[in-house]
Amino acid sequence: MAATTTTLRWRVMAASAALRVALVAYGEWQDAHLEVRYTDVDYLVFSDAAASVAAGGSPFARATYRYSPLLAFLLLPNSLLHPAWGKLIFSAADLLVGLFIDTILRLRGVPEKTRIWSVVAWLFNPFTFTIGTRGNCEPIVCAAVLWVLICLMKGQVLQAAFWYGLIVHFRIYPIIYAVPFVIVLGKNYAGPAGRPILTQWSSKQQLQSDKTSENVEEPTSLLASLWIFLSSLITRNTILFGLFSGSMFFGWTGVFFYLYGWDFLNEALLYHLTRTDPRHNFSIYFYHIYLHHQQGFSSIQKLASFLPQLMVQLALILRFSRDLPFCLFLQTVAFVAFNKVMTAQYFVWFFCLLPLILPWTRMKLRWKGLACMLVWMGSQLHWLMWAYLLEFKGRNVFVQLWVAGLVFLAANTFVMIMVIRHHKYTQLFSVSTKSRSKVAAKKE
Repeated sequence: MAATTTTLRWRVMAASAALRVALVAYGEWQDAHLEVRYTDVDYLVFSDAAASVAAGGSPFARATYRYSPLLAFLLLPNSLLHPAWGKLIFSAADLLVGLFIDTILRLRGVPEKTRIWSVVAWLFNPFTFTIGTRGNCEPIVCAAVLWVLICLMKGQVLQAAFWYGLIVHFRIYPIIYAVPFVIVLGKNYAGPAGRPILTQWSSKQQLQSDKTSENVEEPTSLLASLWIFLSSLITRNTILFGLFSGSMFFGWTGVFFYLYGWDFLNEALLYHLTRTDPRHNFSIYFYHIYLHHQQGFSSIQKLASFLPQLMVQLALILRFSRDLPFCLFLQTVAFVAFNKVMTAQYFVWFFCLLPLILPWTRMKLRWKGLACMLVWMGSQLHWLMWAYLLEFKGRNVFVQLWVAGLVFLAANTFVMIMVIRHHKYTQLFSVSTKSRSKVAAKKE
């Protein structure tokens, strides 16, 4: 039986790899023969930036290149070997995400058949296998985030910090995971042997979680609760993680600031903090930005849009941080839903985390799971209908498009609530016997 499931897993990987190679080849043909290109316009920006670097120039000589120079260096073979090099790299990272999903679930004791279905949910998701083959770099970020999670699960704190600092430099949005990472690295992170104890998957996991929570001492006041929480965060692991990941981030930032100056800092980092995009997108802010873009926005106005995001992020972290994969998934969905700019490629950020929580959901595909999928997809198609009328038919449907964005936000909120209600809350790391005995001694 074990040999059969192992063979099935590798067949799934081989089929998904073949699918991606075929799509890359088809994309090259479509670009050469059809008016509508398969390749994402961002890939052309990446390739031009890499060509500029290959010629001894700056990647920021290419207008709208707003990424780390590391991406341009990674795609240098686009100019030297073949223009599809980057697509193959991104597709390989896509496959790597599938392997990392399997690894994380295996470390948590999830049965092999369930793991295979969870991996399939990523590898054969149309959103995911088209993103990499069209030339979008998001699979690299997804793979790095999952690798950081694997390192934390294995107790490799310094390696986790290394990759976390690097990927935040590469793509700034994973900075939202910093607080939950620090929380799980608190005093209950390491077991008696100095390594973390992972809570294993079980069909009765909810009951076990409830019993575990009974051993936790309830503070008598808000101040006491805050003090206990903050003091638990000051550990050797949290300090090492913060210092090393911060050093990696600022180290790479310093190197590229030295090479490319303020062009790098403004385009690759600061731009994303104050970004305003007047073009239509899924965000609920787009219409306001469209109406007032000519007048410009003050820095306070630009940063004020982060307030709803910040409030939702803090609420999710305080409630779910111990169930780390679930917390990361909810954070990412909320971050994307409330972002000032939202495009379809951002959905990949949370799709890579979705398979990590599927084994812990009580939601059945029939009918609640299907209802969530239909609500989410239906609201997205509703928005795309108005976007088509605006962009291709030239109709003045800006208000309708903005309302469709509000409907899509409501759909994301509905799905999040449904997922939370049907999730079996399970701490990623079990509280060690040593920690429990300390709590019992305090009670006595």
